[in-house]
Amino acid sequence: MGVGMLPVERLHLDHVLQTVSVLESVVLRSFGPDGGQVLFTRDTGQAMLSRSGTRILTALRLEHPVARMVVECVLKHSTVTGDGSKTFIVLLAALLRMIHTTACKEPNVSDTYNTREAAEAATARHLADELLAFALEDLDDLIAMGVVPYGCCLSWEDLTAKTQSPAHTNSYCVQKLLASFFHSRLGLIHCEFISDLTCELFTHWKFKNDLPSVSLQFVNDNLPALHTPVSGFPISYSHLIEGQVIHRDFATLCPQTDHQPVKAVVFTGYLQPEFLRAGEVLELGCGEQGKEENSRRERSIVQFSAWSERSLEHVIANLQRLGVSVLLSAVKQSAAVLALAAQADMCVVECVSENELSLFAQLSGATPASDCWTIEPEHVATLTFCRPILLGAHRYVHVAFHDSEERIMIKPCSLVICGPGEGQTDQYVCAFQDAICMLLSTWEPIGMTATTASKRTSQSHKRTSIHTDSQIPNAPLFPRCVLEPGCVVPAGGTFEFLLNHALLQHVRSRSLPNDTNMGVCAVSQLLANALLSVPRQIYSHSLRHYLQTQTRLLSFIQNHSQHNTVLIQGRGKREFLLEEGKPSMHCYREADVSSNVFMLDLGLESVSCKYQLLLAVLQCVSSLLRVDTVLSLHTTLHAQSRRLANISWEGTEDED
Repeated sequence: MGVGMLPVERLHLDHVLQTVSVLESVVLRSFGPDGGQVLFTRDTGQAMLSRSGTRILTALRLEHPVARMVVECVLKHSTVTGDGSKTFIVLLAALLRMIHTTACKEPNVSDTYNTREAAEAATARHLADELLAFALEDLDDLIAMGVVPYGCCLSWEDLTAKTQSPAHTNSYCVQKLLASFFHSRLGLIHCEFISDLTCELFTHWKFKNDLPSVSLQFVNDNLPALHTPVSGFPISYSHLIEGQVIHRDFATLCPQTDHQPVKAVVFTGYLQPEFLRAGEVLELGCGEQGKEENSRRERSIVQFSAWSERSLEHVIANLQRLGVSVLLSAVKQSAAVLALAAQADMCVVECVSENELSLFAQLSGATPASDCWTIEPEHVATLTFCRPILLGAHRYVHVAFHDSEERIMIKPCSLVICGPGEGQTDQYVCAFQDAICMLLSTWEPIGMTATTASKRTSQSHKRTSIHTDSQIPNAPLFPRCVLEPGCVVPAGGTFEFLLNHALLQHVRSRSLPNDTNMGVCAVSQLLANALLSVPRQIYSHSLRHYLQTQTRLLSFIQNHSQHNTVLIQGRGKREFLLEEGKPSMHCYREADVSSNVFMLDLGLESVSCKYQLLLAVLQCVSSLLRVDTVLSLHTTLHAQSRRLANISWEGTEDED
């Protein structure tokens, strides 16, 4: 190929499927509760061991643009929900295989398309668009009718409950939700400990008289300032500590303030004029002619230095009058500032990050000061203590906030996350961050418009009076929708089994003699078959276990079709019957348990996260199959750059 030519690659459906299959083979090594960890080695010799699908995919060196596009879609989804990166790839590969199989079975329309590949590509694009349109129109209703009634909705009080006894079934369910998440990310050994620590964290950060999403969003936004990674210790050493840890050390000696309140000021600027801060040296003129001018300049510098020192002393004296003994600075102060602060027994903490200063201001209620001449009482924060703290090999500043009725938090605390090495500690931090995103998506699902709500209400009335048996037989009519906060179902493929059953019932209801909309039936059947790829991989070690789980689940649906009930396994081998979302203390006999339980050991998972995952996968499929040609632009070649310069681009600068 000549230097001036642009490499062009026709992208066929086979190429897309092969690329996604390679990504699938990588994530399957760590998929499911029995999955292992993947070991990566860098060129530097550093090793990384992880089960996180996001970390595995981002660690790959991907050259093919389709692979990079898929990983980008996965990262965008996992950023929102914090979960589902490996399931994303598995579902994507299954859908592409079934679309490829269906497209190859279609007859070649030679009058419309020049080649069979073009006909298959057009059929595949049509199927992908139909799948996405069906999901956007009907999937939420099918989940609301066929999945949600067999789960339960957890309340915010369950997450922040301080008592975790077996009698509190829903609080135990919250622990199972978190434990199953951490199990898939970090393994089985420490998942229960980390889930308990997460629940304890939100117990401290529970906002009064506010929505749970507010507390979750606050912790999610401020987690960089709320956690401290410590390497060299096992994860079981992770714990909560009172107040806030500021990840800087004292620039001056810290006074002893353990037994008395401390007043602090957050300052975002400098306490000394820029002229002296910069440390500039004026070059004075040479020779007899410049002696007089040099003398004037020297006198001016001396006068300015004296004025600056008096001004700085005035600022320090003003801080002393306000009772300030701690100065938190966003920038590095001059040596003169540190010297005067030390003489005044005032400790200075320099170069504090913007996130930490913002959190300190929110917790203390004080307003950060930007002008050293206008420091008022509203800029002063009252602290219980301010002292150094040693975490691992680093010394930080530890502050605690004075109790006040005006504050809206119960008890501010910071999270210390320990790990054997830096890589493992970073993985634990990412797992905490993703768990918070998962909880936020669970309690704050996708919004529902008024039109959708009215449509669902009217459709619910119609199904009650006319199509109760034809829409989804044996499914209890339930007023809750899939978007209700806190909705969870048992893990281990339960969501996929339930939605597969609902989709098949939807196909049967549409397969009537007078029904001409057979496209909906085709895409419903295709999506139903693709969903089963997830539990097949979960139970890939035992096909018998897969069939037993599916059979028990279908039997459970039929036996409990008239009541909104689901079995959740509690501690001590006890079973709790959830009736209309409320736990009752009915204890089943061993024979009843063995015949009715379809999920016991794999935890819980969020319905909202699963719903968003399906939509994201279907959108990715539609986008992938719209790609027709790949152009490789080598901008480093001068000849090719000149050719590109002659191309007339239309659109905005961002589009270019």
